[in-house]
Amino acid sequence: MLRSLLVIAAIGISFIVRGQLCNGSLGDPVVNITFGSGGNNTGYTPTNGYTYTGTSCPNDGFYTITNYTSNCFGNTWHSVKSDHTGGGAFMLVNASFEPGDFFLTTVTDLCPNTQYEFAAWIMNVLSRSGIRPNITFSIETPDGTVLQQFFTGDIYETVSPQWKQYGFYFSTPVNDPVIVLRMTNNAPGGIGNDLALDDITFRPCGPIVYSAIEGQEDTLNICEDNSNSFTLKGDASSDYVSPAYQWQKSLDSGKTWKDIPGANTSTYTRATTGVGNYWYRFTVTEQRTAGILSCRIASNNLIINVHSHPLVQAGVDRILLAGDTIRLSGKVEGENPSWFWNPPDHLDDFTRLDAVADPTLTTNYTLFAESEFGCRSSDLMTIKVVAGIFVPTAFTPNNDGKNDKWRIPYLDPLLGASVRLYNRNGQLVYHTEGETVEWDGTLNGEPQQSGTYIYLIHFKKKRPDMKGTVTLIR
Repeated sequence: MLRSLLVIAAIGISFIVRGQLCNGSLGDPVVNITFGSGGNNTGYTPTNGYTYTGTSCPNDGFYTITNYTSNCFGNTWHSVKSDHTGGGAFMLVNASFEPGDFFLTTVTDLCPNTQYEFAAWIMNVLSRSGIRPNITFSIETPDGTVLQQFFTGDIYETVSPQWKQYGFYFSTPVNDPVIVLRMTNNAPGGIGNDLALDDITFRPCGPIVYSAIEGQEDTLNICEDNSNSFTLKGDASSDYVSPAYQWQKSLDSGKTWKDIPGANTSTYTRATTGVGNYWYRFTVTEQRTAGILSCRIASNNLIINVHSHPLVQAGVDRILLAGDTIRLSGKVEGENPSWFWNPPDHLDDFTRLDAVADPTLTTNYTLFAESEFGCRSSDLMTIKVVAGIFVPTAFTPNNDGKNDKWRIPYLDPLLGASVRLYNRNGQLVYHTEGETVEWDGTLNGEPQQSGTYIYLIHFKKKRPDMKGTVTLIR
């Protein structure tokens, strides 16, 4: 919870500079100052005479909250396109002529008698030599007692924009965890000492907390039909006197975490889930502070990725004329899948069925696929080889369920045939292109007379036309 502040920023490569290190595990940031998306000064109170300005090139003694800066002061500043994490805003400050505090805020709702990591990202925005930023971070009680300090020393100019993270650890008081964060500029402004500040965080540090998936690595990839349950085990350091446990789950790769109801022992059995990426972790705090989220310490992350099976479509069943060639038109989609047809009989390049001479042959071909994570699927289609195309010469559309339609059974749509049927007056009564042939003896819904009709079959592929007659009997 914040009461007052002022701040600074830019973008590039990142570095980490730390003081005293945490010897255990960390919790989530309980304070996270990101400066939003920029464009206004809402919620930020300047100190030591600093004045807010809307320009992205503030003068000495001014600051702004922005998501970019460029072409400032004869290009003596870096061009910065975004904040430290990308897409947000940062605070950009041109230091005042006198050294002094440029950031001051009060932080509440911390856990008492607990070690915390403080961290902030800073950039020297100068692109050439000049006065270098030199900052003291100070953690104090409200009455001014210093709990911990860290000195950055000179923050050197760089050829390209570079963020540096500075951090150290401190312990909150036993009874009153309210602290004051002070940032002091040890160098004067003028020619230089122009800097940026972003992503100020406080994270609790506690004894080591560890978690594992029993019998597995920390990251597990399984398929959607895997019905196994997995046991997640947590282990907390013996330094905890009376630990309170809580398992958590994240569905957005660790960006946000939610408590799993009832999962408050050192083990958790994960039930079967649908496709997705599931992250888990084990959190611990003392029973006396179990209700304060800012006191929780988190384990390493456990990841269980549930993958879908490949989508496999072998295609519709086909009719092949003896001696012809047909290409199997299967479809496979998924996570980098490999595939093959089985059996390989008569397949000369894994997809083309070639020169099958036996007109009695019927073969079931199965298309198998396997994703890079071992998830498998298959689909089947049938190839029937026939000696030729047989065209029925009569049919009886009397709705008795027997021979009610004129069909050409072996005329496969892949042949691309155009079929036309004419009455004795030369009128076209039926026409189809590259489709299954089924005429019910009507034209525009009206039954046609009994008699002889002439058909003409034209093939787009190199095959002789076929012509003949069919008798409609009522």
